[in-house]
Amino acid sequence: MPQGRRKVPFSGKAKKEQLKAKRQNKQGPKNILLKSSEDSGEGTSVQKINFQPARDGKSKPNRYALQFFKESKEQVAKQKELARQSLDPKSEKDLEVDGDDYFVKELDFPKRPAWSYDLTKDQLESKEQKYFNEYLKSIEEKFDWKELSVFELNLETWRQLWRVLEMSDVILFIVDIRFSAFMFPPSLYDYVVNILKKDFILVLNKIDLASASVVVAWKAYFQEKYPDLHIVMFTTLPGYNLVGKQSDTGGLQVRRRRGKIHMAAEGTQQLFDVCKQLVGNEVDLSSWENKIKEEMNVEIDTDDQVAIEETHQLKSVDTQYYEYEKYSKGVLTVGCIGQPNVGKSSLMNAIMGKKVVSVSKTPGHTKHFQTIFLTKNVRLCDCPGLVFPSKVPKTLQVLMGSYPIAQLREPYTTVKYLAERLDLVKLLRIEHPTNDDTWSAIDICDGWAKKRRFYTAKAARLDTYRAANNILRMALDGKICLCHRPPAYAEKKGYWSTHPEIKIVEWIQARSSEESSPQNLELSDLSDESDEESAVSKQEQMKYAKSEDGETDENDEQDENSEDDEEEENSEEELLCATNKFAALQGDD
Repeated sequence: MPQGRRKVPFSGKAKKEQLKAKRQNKQGPKNILLKSSEDSGEGTSVQKINFQPARDGKSKPNRYALQFFKESKEQVAKQKELARQSLDPKSEKDLEVDGDDYFVKELDFPKRPAWSYDLTKDQLESKEQKYFNEYLKSIEEKFDWKELSVFELNLETWRQLWRVLEMSDVILFIVDIRFSAFMFPPSLYDYVVNILKKDFILVLNKIDLASASVVVAWKAYFQEKYPDLHIVMFTTLPGYNLVGKQSDTGGLQVRRRRGKIHMAAEGTQQLFDVCKQLVGNEVDLSSWENKIKEEMNVEIDTDDQVAIEETHQLKSVDTQYYEYEKYSKGVLTVGCIGQPNVGKSSLMNAIMGKKVVSVSKTPGHTKHFQTIFLTKNVRLCDCPGLVFPSKVPKTLQVLMGSYPIAQLREPYTTVKYLAERLDLVKLLRIEHPTNDDTWSAIDICDGWAKKRRFYTAKAARLDTYRAANNILRMALDGKICLCHRPPAYAEKKGYWSTHPEIKIVEWIQARSSEESSPQNLELSDLSDESDEESAVSKQEQMKYAKSEDGETDENDEQDENSEDDEEEENSEEELLCATNKFAALQGDD
């Protein structure tokens, strides 16, 4: 303290206010208010996902934070009450969906307004901010916010999409095959094909989580609705990148990844064929083709990976404005776009044959687009996951991975949606917590908490919320697999099950003929288990014995089978029947 200055009293309350103001100055406002008729002018709160404090005054860690509308307390209470009601089982017909029901024409996505190099950076950003505010206002005038899904409200994230659309020659839009109709925005297709005049490729990803007939049916659905769409089927985890059995005795899917993964050569070959058809002789793709052929000829049981010496990654954020030039300098630029958790980064790693992009199950993990050179003539742009405006219910958005499970205030209605379409009682092999005959979503969560020994820390009650969270994470990972169908699938099920393209799907999945593929399970295939199957496994008995003193088991469901991973890895060569990735197709000759 300077000499001569008298010490001024400073209360603890004033100190708290000072620290609060300091945090707000660093972080910026956490909520914005949009006027809503339902709220009588009070506004709707916006929640920032993955919000992080700034470490210094210059950095902006929340520039690309996901922003969604926040539910009111009344909505949460109503949803909890619905979760306590008895389940209403649905038929397989209820899994058939049409994207037109969720993406209406009036619900467009924000596009970058016209700009020129005459504008300064501040003028352009101000113009874009004004346009985005007007866009949100126009949506508010046309729709009730409760009718809409939660969608991206961060302008910075939309700017990343604009940059990728501007600089890409080919747009690669990736969807999860389980929820493809809920993820594909027709407005983006129309904008890319008719306005930008660029080629559009739809990647049906994670086809290992669906039956081959469903994959073929979805491909035909999109081909019929969007004639100019090029469709590629893909999985980042073909059979040779997995270890051990693919399902347990109850029907839960189990996918154990190898320590070293190989390039997903079959799906990459499909993607290459489409790009080669679009590009022709304007870009030399021979080096990419050679890498795929080299990987195709590598035996599966080898530990060596194909070296990709030409891989380069631009880790710094590219903020400059871009004037598009087709195949600039003889380079094909492929922009990878999709909603969160569809597997964009994993797909890029699978194409490369090595990890070049960080992967996470948390939506919003990819903050800004990343430029990666596959070869000297092919570069990929990984755009952050974007939740497009739609009428998809939040329940489905949670299952799709668009909304972070950790941020859910009420997860039970999502569990209810799952339980009414899948027999979770048989899949999870649980007993009713109160020995009743009827089940509700809360009962299922309590039953799972009892089996997994999830208890609250203080009162030692069943931790219902943690159990619900755990079930939803299993669904997101594909362990509990709910796959939707295109319209009229049940009526033509026999036709799709014998479709010629099924062989191609199985080739891309790279499943051995002796492997009991979990994707072949249908709703009607879930039969009663035998006494031997329903019994608690030896591993679970050992685990329960260790926790008899009342301690909470902190391991997630994904770790349930971790004790035998080492034994499974030692028998990898015995489990893999084919040594060449073309073996599945050679049987047709």
